[in-house]
Amino acid sequence: IPLLQRVLAMSKRPLLLFASPWTAPAWMRSNGDVRGKGTLKGKAGDKYHKTWANYFIKFLDEYAKRNVTFWAVTAQNEPLAGLFTPPQAPTVAFTAAQQRDFIAQDLGPALARSHHRTKLLMLDDQRIHLPHWAKVVLGNATAARYVAGLAVHWYLDAIVPPGCSLEATHKLFPDHFLLYTEACTGFFMFR
Repeated sequence: IPLLQRVLAMSKRPLLLFASPWTAPAWMRSNGDVRGKGTLKGKAGDKYHKTWANYFIKFLDEYAKRNVTFWAVTAQNEPLAGLFTPPQAPTVAFTAAQQRDFIAQDLGPALARSHHRTKLLMLDDQRIHLPHWAKVVLGNATAARYVAGLAVHWYLDAIVPPGCSLEATHKLFPDHFLLYTEACTGFFMFR
């Protein structure tokens, strides 16, 4: 927080920060641990999902108390990684349908009820999942009204051409922006 405050004070223009969760607390997860393969316990609309959505609001509240506001949050960082993650990686698995239901029933309404004007981004995973993921989530009118855009990672870009993923998704859902949210070099050790 002190570092963010310094950067915000030094910036000549407003910075648009976004946050993306890695994992829910262990007691909310199906495997009872913050690491490894696991989902949120239960299903959308239940106490676990509502509580996890309220964690987002509490996070935004606590940062706002320190004059740090977020332009956007993502529903989950790499939601499919939770299905095949190494044992020590912290993550929560969501399928597209599970993310849709969490957004429609829990996270979207929680953000809308809050005083924060924070946007909600969906997917936050590889573009190889497009346009399927967008069709599932944004094809639902309730979920779609809460989602501002799609967060995309670049690691597997060589597998799927942008026309088949990004362009196809944009044509289907032109009112929702596409934003690359994660990238790094050295991901493939053999390169």
